[in-house]
Amino acid sequence: MNRGIILLSGGLDSLCALGLSKDKYLIDLALTFDYGQKSAKQEIKASSEICKFYKIKHKVINLDWLKEITRTALVSDKEIPSENLGTLTSAQSVWVPNRNGLFLNIAGCFADSYNYDYIIFGANKDEGETFPDNTENFRSEISRVFELSTLKHPKVEAPLINYTKNDIVKIAMEKSVPLELVRSCYGGGEKHCGVCESCRHLKKALIANQGERYLDILFEK
Repeated sequence: MNRGIILLSGGLDSLCALGLSKDKYLIDLALTFDYGQKSAKQEIKASSEICKFYKIKHKVINLDWLKEITRTALVSDKEIPSENLGTLTSAQSVWVPNRNGLFLNIAGCFADSYNYDYIIFGANKDEGETFPDNTENFRSEISRVFELSTLKHPKVEAPLINYTKNDIVKIAMEKSVPLELVRSCYGGGEKHCGVCESCRHLKKALIANQGERYLDILFEK
């Protein structure tokens, strides 16, 4: 079986990408990145629990310098927006410079060093409509770059690239993915705030798929 490494934030997309890929690839390492985001502590905690559940190694990589050049609400004192981020202008409020490009290239270093055949990340259809680093074109092109920049030539896979949030929750429930472990909130509270865009998308998708039982577990009252 081909070996895989996954980018794991603990959020819905990366959790489900792992749940979908674990039977296709031998995934034995997850990378979580701390770049000073407000939710870093909770993302690391959730990712650690997910890795324990799936019995894979977990490595946290600190990128302190990325916070220094990031001006958006995810890391700064700016208030995290609660409005719909359906346009490029509004999405810029949570944009981290070249985040997926950077994370995948770091994963490429691990793949090249430890002979991983595939790198998996949680790009999806909804976010691909707004964020350029969540598109099929981006996935394809960065895979092509690794053919030139590495000796191993790992392929980048995004198993959710054609799925919406509703689709992802439906698949997660069908595959018994541990949604109770998910951490998708932009904020730093113990539970999901329920008002940021990421929380609202998760909540809407859970309700649409009869997943109300997760609301009390994940969200603040």
